Amino acid sequence: MIRFGPAGNSQSFYDAGYKSSVDAPKWLKSIGLSAYEYQCNKGVNISKEKARQIGQEAQKYDILVSIHAPYYINFGSQEEEKLQKSKEYIYECVEVAKEMKAQRIVFHPGSCAKVDRRLAFETAKKAILEVVNVVKEMHADGIFLCPETMGKKNNLGSSDEIIEICKMDEMLLPTIDFGHINAFEGGSLKTEEDFENLLKKFIDQLGYERMKCFHSHFSRIEYTSQGEKKHWNYEDKQFEPDFEPLAEVLCKLKLEPVIICESKDYMAEDALVLKKIYQETLEKRM
Repeated sequence: MIRFGPAGNSQSFYDAGYKSSVDAPKWLKSIGLSAYEYQCNKGVNISKEKARQIGQEAQKYDILVSIHAPYYINFGSQEEEKLQKSKEYIYECVEVAKEMKAQRIVFHPGSCAKVDRRLAFETAKKAILEVVNVVKEMHADGIFLCPETMGKKNNLGSSDEIIEICKMDEMLLPTIDFGHINAFEGGSLKTEEDFENLLKKFIDQLGYERMKCFHSHFSRIEYTSQGEKKHWNYEDKQFEPDFEPLAEVLCKLKLEPVIICESKDYMAEDALVLKKIYQETLEKRM
């Protein structure tokens, strides 16, 4: 079963009278969604009690929870202090994930803006493997660390780099951000063949069983020659990519990812749009 959900809370969540993310699982269930990515983008600032309450509500309403780790993470840094802080952000997220019953922690691998890309990447791989080994000792069974494909040219996280990172350990599950990849590669995802070639590359390198339920982000993203510029909503059709060809490929390859929508302000609404497109595609193929 493919699960669809938002990254954080849409404005409509608050317009409906809700004030706390503890209410998010109930609300998501009521509108027909089944996944939720809790945002720790600006730091891990949630109490254990609140995390526990979100987890209890998520289990009650069958919502798969993931956590997006802080944007400040940079495993490519050549400064030991920044590397250590990046590791600590992941450990903090793991402790929250255990309380929240979150199954996946999404993180950005890092930046290569001020250093040779290969040097930054090798630094990142070493640091991430060290993190994996520590997390295994934190009684974090069932939690995946999910490095994300990135959209800006000065960030680590090309599809090939994410594959290479995930090859290091089974705990590492890719977050394929289709909008990011399209922006990073200058508009590479247009046809069914484009999406199929991308997903088959991951499957060939990481195996079908591991990739069957991969993690993903989807939104339309404006880009320049330097990659990602701005997230937009699905109705902003002047921006890419389209979801229809991806829906076809997901059905064809029998993949069941978690699809988190990162549209601007309307992530829950657009997650429902993506779900509808997928369901119509599935019905058409039956």
